[in-house]
Amino acid sequence: MSSPTPDASRERDRRFGGIGRVLLWKGGSVWVGRVGRAERHSHYAIQITLALDGEFLIRAADADAWQKTRSAIVQSEVQHEFDGLGSTLCILFVEPEGLHGRALRVRFPGPITTNLPADDAREAIAALSEAFARRGADDELLHSARAVLERLAEVPGPIAPPDSRIAASMQWIRDHLGSDITLDDAAASVHLSPSRFRHLFVAQTGISFRAYLRWARIESAVRAAFSGKSWTQAAQEAGFADSAHLSRTCRSMFGMSPNRLEPE
Repeated sequence: MSSPTPDASRERDRRFGGIGRVLLWKGGSVWVGRVGRAERHSHYAIQITLALDGEFLIRAADADAWQKTRSAIVQSEVQHEFDGLGSTLCILFVEPEGLHGRALRVRFPGPITTNLPADDAREAIAALSEAFARRGADDELLHSARAVLERLAEVPGPIAPPDSRIAASMQWIRDHLGSDITLDDAAASVHLSPSRFRHLFVAQTGISFRAYLRWARIESAVRAAFSGKSWTQAAQEAGFADSAHLSRTCRSMFGMSPNRLEPE
C-alpha cells in the first residue's frame, strides 16, 4: 500500500492559507490556523503540532514515507517537512533548554513522535480550539495553549533546571536584538569568558550561539509582523541585514517565506 502524499492539485490554493493567530511568551509560542505545505526545514525550538480538525502529513528529511496523523512532536534541530492538508493546526514552539522543553525531551525522546498520547490533554486542546474559533482574547488563547503544553510535558520525577547564566544570557540576547550582538558581548553579560560561555551554551541548548541568535531574531520578527508592522520593519527591528536575509532565514527555519505567514 503506497504512503499518502500531498495533494498537488490543492497545493496552489493551500499556499495562500496563512497562520490565523501567533502569540508568543518567554520560551515559547503558539501558532493557530490553516497551514499548507512546509518545505524541508529545522529550527531550535521543539515543535508540537496538533490538528484541531482533520489530519496532516509529516516526515523526517531522511524518510521516504509520509505519516498521516493528528498530532506530532519534532525535537530541536530535526530536519522535517509537513503538509497541513488544509486542516486547522495548533503549532507550539518550545525552547528546549527550559523546564517544559527538558520535560518534552524526556517524554518524547525520538526525533519525531506521532500520534501523541493526547487523551490527558484533550480537554485543554478542545478549549484552545473553541477559543480560536470564536476569536477569543489573546490571554484566553495563551492560557489554553499553555494548558496543553503543561499536560504534554508531565513527567515523573524532577527535571533539572537550566543553568541560570545561560538563561540570563538568552534574555540579554532578546533584549538587544536591534543591535549587533557578538558571542563576546553575550559572554560578558553573564561574566563568563568567551570560551567558557561557548562551551556552556552548547552544553545547555544543544546548538551554537549563532544558531540561537538566528532563532531569536526570526521569533522577534514574527512577533513584530503580527503586531501590525511590515516585514521590512520587522526585519530591521530584529537585527536582520535586510528583508532578503529575513526571508532566507524564514525558509530555513519554517519551510516557507514570510509572505505565507500572513494573518487570515
